[in-house]
Amino acid sequence: MLNQLLTLFGDYTFQVVALGTGILGLLSGVIGTYATLRKESLLGDALSHAALPGIGIGFLLIQRKELWVLLLGALLSGLLATVIIQVMNRKTVVKLDSALSLILSSFFGLGLVILTAIQNNPNAQQAGLSNFIFGQASAMLSSDVQMIAAVGGLMLLMVVLFWKEFKVFTFDPMFAKTLTLPSRLVEFVLSTLIVVTIILGLESVGVILISALLVGPSIAARQWSNKLGIVMVIAAFVGFVSGVAGTFISSVGTHIPTGPTIVIVLSAIVFISLLFSPKRGILARQIQIKKREKDLMKQLSRGEERS
Repeated sequence: MLNQLLTLFGDYTFQVVALGTGILGLLSGVIGTYATLRKESLLGDALSHAALPGIGIGFLLIQRKELWVLLLGALLSGLLATVIIQVMNRKTVVKLDSALSLILSSFFGLGLVILTAIQNNPNAQQAGLSNFIFGQASAMLSSDVQMIAAVGGLMLLMVVLFWKEFKVFTFDPMFAKTLTLPSRLVEFVLSTLIVVTIILGLESVGVILISALLVGPSIAARQWSNKLGIVMVIAAFVGFVSGVAGTFISSVGTHIPTGPTIVIVLSAIVFISLLFSPKRGILARQIQIKKREKDLMKQLSRGEERS
């Protein structure tokens, strides 16, 4: 068993996939924290589905599977969906959740139509496009990991540079509008960071599961702290561990998909945090309630004895 584990850890393919999914989980934890705190968790789900038409259109333009072209198409499609959602929310009576649901279903349906048309076209180059729906992390190359690391480094640098602006806009957007901050620009930059994070995870996790990777780490981290910096660090750690652990489990087993395994590991961490976190956990709250009941009973019994 030990020899098998050493062989696995020394395998180049495993190292590449584990590093790529780990970095992706780390980025999702950091950027997803803003979406969770702004109560826009559904935004990640909508934008991930909205990226699918861009992938199909990107393939139709060049008639071959060039990853950077497909991701660029997905990025443009996601940004277009973001603009439409913001316009619908501001200029019409449609509420945000309704706009998100409409864009999610509309863009995803359009993407399925385009991919189905491509699959029916006799062209060997379209093989593997359906992997963007459910993900295929095992197909990740070292060049993909380098791209994820480079783009992720720039995104983390932006988070550091605009830390105060993002923090104010996240917790009090109305107050941010009274300051000299260009609130619409800050909102667009945050949405762009979310879109880019989703695009980076499409190949490994897929459009259906990437929203879980974007939201899950921050939900788990939020149970352990109330400070934004600490929550973001914990979320990054949870995302990284989920990516590496999910890759390890899928590699040890037989015919176990990596993306869904990562989400399962992440879900387990989220449920553990919801149950056992010392302040917000369900068990901790039950213990506090019982303790308060005992203290109340003691006070009542003392009052009866005095009377």
